[in-house]
Amino acid sequence: MLRYNADIKSVIYIIITSSLFVAQWVWIGMNPFIYTWFLFMSVTVAVMTHNHNHLPMWRSKTLNILTDWWLTVFYGFPIFAWIPTHNKNHHRLNNREGDHSITYRISEKNNFLTLISYPSVSGYHQQKAIFEYLKEMKQTNKEKYWLCISQYAVLVIWIGAFLLLDWQKALLYVIIPQQVSLFSVLIFNYVQHVHANEESEWNHSRNFTGFLNFLLFNNGLHTIHHHKAGLHWSKVPEAHAEIEKNIDPSLLERSFWWYIIRSYFLSIFIPKFRTNSMRLERMMQEELARKGKSSTSFNGHEEEEKITGPQPEVQVS
Repeated sequence: MLRYNADIKSVIYIIITSSLFVAQWVWIGMNPFIYTWFLFMSVTVAVMTHNHNHLPMWRSKTLNILTDWWLTVFYGFPIFAWIPTHNKNHHRLNNREGDHSITYRISEKNNFLTLISYPSVSGYHQQKAIFEYLKEMKQTNKEKYWLCISQYAVLVIWIGAFLLLDWQKALLYVIIPQQVSLFSVLIFNYVQHVHANEESEWNHSRNFTGFLNFLLFNNGLHTIHHHKAGLHWSKVPEAHAEIEKNIDPSLLERSFWWYIIRSYFLSIFIPKFRTNSMRLERMMQEELARKGKSSTSFNGHEEEEKITGPQPEVQVS
């Protein structure tokens, strides 16, 4: 039933996440270790949502719809939203102007403030594309439109039901984990693109290759994902290995957490830990090239005048 046997891992993650939710709500209550584990599983939900959006897990349409609904309630937003914002926009523009999720909308800097503000700013600017997609589906594909609406309905019923049962538990085990899921995936997008060169064939994304990448379905290998968006996550490491030599070493990070600590905390006191913007370096080189070309053109015209003298003015009658 699965398209790829490797998605047994996804099914196991779904079972673990569901079990932790039920166990905390019904039996365990607030246990710091279990709750931290549950929040981490909420992060994996965001990654599974991304993967399922690119390549649905199941061969069965019914199972894919049920998975859409499960992901929607644990992710905290209808997952069809990935189609207009991610597939049709981000993968087409790849952090260039017009990408709803550009990392430099407010600032070209890369610091803790730009990091934590990015999810809210990016999420806000993606809403228009989502509603335009819904309008398009309503006019062109009624079946897809009602499937999208069903995700909204399932989400509202899920949140509403648990708020009615126990609003305090709902806050802890439903709403906060959903926000962690939504927040984390936008943080990932930010750190994978900020200060990279969006016009480069190979240096448009930052890659994370460590153990967290394994836990998160190879989501850290981002360059190859933009080159082969439909490639199943289990095939990504092999494809990444083929192109890794083309990527600037500064965009190949072993540890996600060391990058976060180094770039957003230690860099406040130690300048060498700040990232350099490949985007700004490219723009500076382009500007210098334009000035050089302009200067060459001006000097060439000046030399021509020295040789031939000023050209007579042509009168047009």
